[in-house]
Amino acid sequence: MHTPGHTLGGCCILLEVEDGPDQLFAGDTLFAGSVGRTDLPNSGGDFDVLFNSVVTKLWPLDADTVVYPGHGPMTTIGVERTTNPFVGINSVAFRSAN
Repeated sequence: MHTPGHTLGGCCILLEVEDGPDQLFAGDTLFAGSVGRTDLPNSGGDFDVLFNSVVTKLWPLDADTVVYPGHGPMTTIGVERTTNPFVGINSVAFRSAN
């Protein structure tokens, strides 16, 4: 799925699993406790676009969806949705948007 924000062409790959939790390969869109940088020159990075991608495309996924980020430890959609300080439901950005 297209998840621009870290870069214009950012994407995540969702593997739907019949007998277990779905698996999301998130690249640099979403990390455990963080998100991909949006300030890199000539990348097309834009935090508002990244925030929109996460909220509209990733947060609707099942809470137990396992997230494999491009860097760092794996996490789940449920953990990040509730605790991510940049895009989680308790973040300043989320509260400002709602």
